[in-house]
Amino acid sequence: MASTQEYDQVASDMRRSSDQSDGNLNARELIRYATLAASSHNTQPWKFRIRKDKITILPDFLRCCPVVDPDDSHLFKSLGCAAENLVHAAAAQGFSAEVRFDADENGINIFLKSDVKACATDLYRAIPKRQCVKAAYDGSPIGVTELEKLKRAGEGPFVRTIMLSSDMQKSAVIDYVTRGNIAQLSDRAFRKELIAWIRFNIGEAMRMGDGLAGRISGQPALPRWLAKLIMGVVLTPKGQADTDATNIRSSTGIAVFVSSHNNKAAWVEVGRAYERFALQATALNICTAFINQPIEVSELRPQFESWLKLEGEYALLMVRFGHGPVAPFSLRRPIDDVIIED
Repeated sequence: MASTQEYDQVASDMRRSSDQSDGNLNARELIRYATLAASSHNTQPWKFRIRKDKITILPDFLRCCPVVDPDDSHLFKSLGCAAENLVHAAAAQGFSAEVRFDADENGINIFLKSDVKACATDLYRAIPKRQCVKAAYDGSPIGVTELEKLKRAGEGPFVRTIMLSSDMQKSAVIDYVTRGNIAQLSDRAFRKELIAWIRFNIGEAMRMGDGLAGRISGQPALPRWLAKLIMGVVLTPKGQADTDATNIRSSTGIAVFVSSHNNKAAWVEVGRAYERFALQATALNICTAFINQPIEVSELRPQFESWLKLEGEYALLMVRFGHGPVAPFSLRRPIDDVIIED
C-alpha cells in the first residue's frame, strides 16, 4: 500500500523547478510545466503535438465531463490554462510565445521564437506551487496593491474580472452556490460522474495520476467500493452547501471571469486569464479555489449574470481567494501519455 510520503515525493518530483536558460528549446520541459495547469476535476484533457518552433495543445475528448460540462467549455478553459503555463515556461527558456486558437482542429497553436528579452518571471516561478486549496481560509484582508495585481492578471482579450468582497455580495454568491449544489447533487448522473473522478486512496491516486485525490481534501483513505457506499450518505446537497458557505465566508473575496464572447476561442482566453490570476495569487501567497455551481447549472446562470448586471457578457468562471493553508498537491499523468508522436 502506498504511503503519504511516497505520494508527496511523486508530487514533488512532478513539480520540480527547472533552471534551464541556455537558449535551447526543451519542448518536453515546456509541456511538463503546461500540465501543471488547472483543469476541471483534474481531468487533464489535453494532448500536445511538438513540431519545429511550435507546440499545439489539442483537446482529449475521452477525458471530458459531459454532465457537468455538456458544451466542453470547461475543457477548453483547461486548455487555455495549460497554454498560459507554457507561455511563461517558454519565456524562462528565452523564447517568446504567440498563442493562436485554430477553430478547424480545436487546437491552440503556440509559436515559439528566440527572444533575448524573454526571461523567468514571478508567474513562471509560481507554476509548480499553484494549487486549488479547497479548505477554509483565514479571512484576513488583502492590500489594495495586491488586489489590483490580481485584477490586472485576470484581464485578457474579451475578458475581464469582477471582484466581489462585501458581506452582502458573499451572501448572494452563497445563495447561488447553494442552489447550484442542490441542483447538481440531486442529479444521479452528476453524482456518478463526480464520484468517477474521485481517487479515494493514495494507491489509486498514484496509479491514475489524475482526478480529485481524497488526500488533498483531507478525506481518509478507503477502498473504492467502501468509499462509494459512504459517499451516498455523506455527499449531500445540504452538507456540500454548508461547507461551501463556510469556505466562501472565510475568503477575502470572489473573482468572476466574464467575457463578451461565449465560444471556444473565448473559453481558451478565459482559461488563460484565470491561470494568470491564479499564478499571480500564488506569487503573492494567496490561495484560490473554484466555486462554479452558478455557472455550471444552466437554469441558474442567467439569474446569476443578471445579478452581476452583465449586459452582452457571460460569466464563465468563478473562484474564491484569500490567505489559507498549503494542501497536498494533486498529481499528473506521465508526460509521455500526453504527447502525440507524429
